[in-house]
Formats: sequence, C-alpha cells, structure tokens
Amino acid sequence: MDPGLLHQIRQCQSLPTLPAIAVQVLELVRDPNAQIPQLARLISKDPALASKILRTVNSSLYARPAKISKLTQALSLLGLQTVRVLVLGFSLVRNLKNQRNKGFKPLGYWRRAIYSATAALTLAQRVHPDVQEEAFVAALLMDLGMLVLDEVLGEQYGRVNEKARTHLDLVRLEESTFQSTHAEVSGLIAEAWGLPATLAVPMKWHHKPASAEDPALQKLAQVCYLAGRCADIFVEESAAAAVAELHDFCQAQYRISNEECDTLIHQVSKRTAEIAPLFDINVNTGVSYEAILRKANDSVIQFTLADQQQARLENDQLRQQASADALTGLASRGRFDTFFPEAVTEAVKRRTTLALILLDIDHFKSINDQHGHQRGDMALKAVARVLAALARPTDLAARYGGEEMAIVVPGAHRATAAAIAETIRKTVASFTQNVSGVPQLTVSIGVATLDPAGPVKEPAHLLKAADMALYAAKNAGRNCVRVFSGHAALAKPAA
Repeated sequence: MDPGLLHQIRQCQSLPTLPAIAVQVLELVRDPNAQIPQLARLISKDPALASKILRTVNSSLYARPAKISKLTQALSLLGLQTVRVLVLGFSLVRNLKNQRNKGFKPLGYWRRAIYSATAALTLAQRVHPDVQEEAFVAALLMDLGMLVLDEVLGEQYGRVNEKARTHLDLVRLEESTFQSTHAEVSGLIAEAWGLPATLAVPMKWHHKPASAEDPALQKLAQVCYLAGRCADIFVEESAAAAVAELHDFCQAQYRISNEECDTLIHQVSKRTAEIAPLFDINVNTGVSYEAILRKANDSVIQFTLADQQQARLENDQLRQQASADALTGLASRGRFDTFFPEAVTEAVKRRTTLALILLDIDHFKSINDQHGHQRGDMALKAVARVLAALARPTDLAARYGGEEMAIVVPGAHRATAAAIAETIRKTVASFTQNVSGVPQLTVSIGVATLDPAGPVKEPAHLLKAADMALYAAKNAGRNCVRVFSGHAALAKPAA
C-alpha cells in the first residue's frame, strides 16, 4: 500500500469502528466455555439485532420446516460460529450505513454489497458449504475500503468513482491514482478490528484471490470475487462480461454448466429480495435475471476471445495472480512449487485439462553484459507485466528462476494454450521495444498440456515436457513457440 495513503488512513479520526456488540460477541465466542444462553442474553440487549437473527433463521436461507420463535432456539440451531459471523455482518452494516458519504453516492455501494453477499452465500452453499456464512459476510464487507477511502480522500475519491465505468474499472483507476485499492484498505481495517482470517483474508484479496497463501482462504477469496461479478450483473449497465466470466469459471473450476450457473444467478436475484430488508437496504428487485440475460444475450454471443484479450490488457493489475517476487511482482518460485502440483492433482481428479507455459527471455545474458544488470531488471519487469496482463484470475503467473517465467493455465486445451503462448510472444515483441535503452525483447516459449486421455499425469512429467518444448523453441532459432507433442524431437510449432 502507498505509504502516504496509509499514513492518512491511520491519522483519520473518523474511520468506522467495530460496534460494541460485535466486540462482545467476538470475545464471548473466543471463550472455550461460552454457552448459548450467555450469547442469547447478550444479543437480547439489542432488540433490533435479535429480531434480525430470528428473521434470518426463518428465511429461505435455512429453509426450516417450522418457524423458530425463541432466540435461544435460533442460536442453538445456528451455532456459535455462525452467530458470530451474522452479528458482525448485521452490526457493522448498521454502523456503516450511518456514516456520511463525502465523494460518492452510497446507494450503488449498498446494492452491490447485498447482491455480492447473497451471491457468495448461494455459491458457497454449492461449492464450500462449511464456510457459507463466512463467505456471506466477507462479500458483504469486502468493499468496505471504498467507504474508508471516501472518508479519507473525499471529493478526490468521488471523482475517481465518477470516472469508473465498472467496478473492475474502479480498481484499475484506484491503482493508477492512489497506488492502492479499496480491497487492500478493506483488509487493513479488518486486521485492525481483529476480524478472523476467514473474513479478513478474502476481504483483502477478493480482487486477487491467488495472492492468498492459505489454499482454503484462497478458495474463499475466489468465491468473493465471483460473487462481486455476479453482483455486477444486477448493478452495472452491461451484464455481458460478468455473465461470460461466471459461465467460464464455473464450468472450468466447479464443473457447473451454463444452465446450472444461470439457475444459481436467478436464485441470487430472488434471495436478495428477501435478504436486503434484513439490512434495511433497498435494491431494485423489479429487474429479473431473465430480463438482464435477454438484454445481454447478443453481447455475450459477441464476447469473443479477442474481446476477452482486450479486457485482460485493460485490467492487467486485476488479473495479476501473485506479487511475492520482489522484482517482477509475479508469484515466486516457492508459490509456483505449491500451486502447480495442487493444480495438476485437481485436474487429474476432475478429469479436466491443464496447461503449463514456460518462457525464457532471449539472449538475456547479453543484455546484462552489454547494458548492465539494472537494464536486465527492467527487461524482466517488462516481460512480467505482459504475463500479468494476460493471466486470468484462475491462472498463476510466476517467475520460475532467473529470466525464466511460467504460467499455469487450468482448464486450457492444447490449442488454447498454444494460442495463449503465441499471444504472449507477439505481445512481448510488440510492447517491449526499447525498454529504457534495451533492444527489442523476444521470448522463446514451451507449452505442455495435461489431458485426461493423455499419458502425462505427474507434475514433474508436465514440467519436463514444457521444458523440452522450450528447449526446442530455442533450438529452432528463438522468438517462437513450441508445443510438446509426446516426443521431444517432434515438438510442434503453435498453430
């Protein structure tokens, strides 16, 4: 985070604070001897909060066969951990809604927040049911940093909001204007409040899920990111890009068909109408997902690979998958060594495809020798920016070692991976000319894919295959792509 902005935030005397009831509930739940009656007595002191808990347990979220009328019974059914999360959500929203906004109108913020929370709960019930309440509250609060930046920066932040066409566009503008994003600020406040990691981590990394080190929390952050994209369907002018991204990711990662995905989104629309009143939030529930889908259908059909590529280039910072490597901002070798075997194991288990792309900067040693190591570092950063821009949220772009970099691409078939590699090669050649005095850069690229019907099943074998293809590219004269075809000597060029 930008040090100057961090100082402003820390010096601000009017930042939102953790409500007293939330602090007391957190302390009580941390007590190993805590009992439901103690929690009931505490919550009953706040009639509005007790009412919300009862309305929640009787809502369609839990589909109880009989109505629950007693708070102690509701708390027993929900459990201490679930109540802790719900109390945090209800009490924080109540406090935050009383905060006066300076630079932007809060209606759109709260509409997106409640749609995101409902979408996170609905998706988590399908793919991560053990953390569905955490997903709900994390998504509800993940854009909290917007309120903080509004309080600290006022009209300056309001102008950035007015300029942003979409929520993803807002994140890009935040990074370019303030060198920080509202997601980072959300994480900062969550940590300052002492919120549990199951909330603080996805709040911080919901725009860059791969940056979360814990695999379980990374999955939760991914749910929050997708929930935000689901919310965009209902709150932004154009739903085409969000619908297409949800379809693609749910199919690749969760094996949820487009029809099933549409059913989930329709369920979000209906549930939001019931959940929003619990938080005293007004949403435009008169517009159905079917109507939105009909409006966006033509655009979805035209959302070609070229359109997706342009979107990635425009949102390069949002697509960056890791920032552990101090020089390039890509994932480190250690992060790659953890992510890659897990991705291979998951692909084998689900019988889906996965690609590994290895690339090497051509004649990198001569750049260091002739222009100095500082120029060499600039060359590495330039190529890394291209990789970060072209990587999807589900991919991992990493610095593998020295001038060698890698991208793990879950769900990619051989032809798709070859096309991505060729795009990388062309983009590097086009956009790295005369980088601070360094001659035009080119890269050699090797591609290997794991296929359910193929012989490669182990991470080491896939890595060796990609390395062989990279060697073939170098041997062919560099600045080209070679795809492993099962025989190192016959590695074929990209189509």
